[in-house]
Amino acid sequence: MKLHCHRPSLVTAFQVVGAVVPTRTPKDILKNVKLQVADGIATLIGTDQEVGIRYEIPGVEVASGGEVLLPAAHLLSILRELSDEHVDLELNDGAIWVRAGHSEFQLPTPDTEEFPPVPSFADENYLVISGRGFREAVRRTVFATDVESTRYALGGVLLELESDALTMAATDSRRLAVVRSSCRTEGAAELENDRPVVPSKALSLAERSIGDDEFEVFLAVHANDVVIKTGNSTISSRLVDGRFPNYRQVIPTEPRQTIELVVGPFYSVVRQAQLVTDNDSRGVDFHFTSGLLTLNSQSAEIGQSKVELPIGYDGDELTITFDPRFVAEFLRVLELEKSIRLELIDDESAAVFRVDESYTYVIMPLSRTQQDSRP
Repeated sequence: MKLHCHRPSLVTAFQVVGAVVPTRTPKDILKNVKLQVADGIATLIGTDQEVGIRYEIPGVEVASGGEVLLPAAHLLSILRELSDEHVDLELNDGAIWVRAGHSEFQLPTPDTEEFPPVPSFADENYLVISGRGFREAVRRTVFATDVESTRYALGGVLLELESDALTMAATDSRRLAVVRSSCRTEGAAELENDRPVVPSKALSLAERSIGDDEFEVFLAVHANDVVIKTGNSTISSRLVDGRFPNYRQVIPTEPRQTIELVVGPFYSVVRQAQLVTDNDSRGVDFHFTSGLLTLNSQSAEIGQSKVELPIGYDGDELTITFDPRFVAEFLRVLELEKSIRLELIDDESAAVFRVDESYTYVIMPLSRTQQDSRP
């Protein structure tokens, strides 16, 4: 096997694939990535046995084919230190040679037979989503997952699949994010699994792999796994075991107050109030009065703050306490000029943020009793 590669493209490939390569694992073979060359195409492959990725490397001139395992961390370090525009890789006598300019490196290569298989995209029945729509849906949901939880399937995102629509829902039991996007179906209309829960790691990897919003994303769901193809990348993943909560039951439908806000100014005051919070005193009081929103926070260790934002509000006076992290993480994935709608019932009921008609974010308030007892 012998290749002539565009070095920056090879660095990008190793960075993308390296996202699934485990740094700590009892199986040392997984610390490597496989370079596979066939039919003039070079593909870099990595997996942690839960999530896998195949990445077709652009800018490669193939002299001869084959496959080899490469030490991911060491080779990426070498490629980053080199300054030449191109680099040559050659497999010779059980070792991989890396040559560029006046530099030459030789690295040992393990047996490729020990590396677990990573599937390519070979499905005839799948959904097609625009790159822009998929990227937006993932960014607006994955932050609300709980990867540490063993309850239900909170470490993943629920995908509700229809022939012309895709709904993503994520929750950690304290907040909920739901996004609805349009799509189309290729092949059979009936899907093998229309409510999979996909690990947040796999979706984030697919989202980062979209090199251009104009790329389309192909999504094939099976009984126990999912395969996602976008641009140069094909991501495969096991589905999350467990039952996803019935999220529709927790979305209030009859608010008593509706408040229009603009993301930029609202995000600014939330971040300011967040500065005077700590692990023992996370809550910020959101106090709504005629024409004004006042955010109050205090901490025995840090001090206190009062931040005001003029708003178009003429309802009854209302104070509700939120963890500002949950509000800020929602606002962070939106454009600063975006208009949002906050729907409230009272100081103890779930609050709903709505963006257009496609994005719903629900957040549970903190107990006022607990906050009033702060030192």
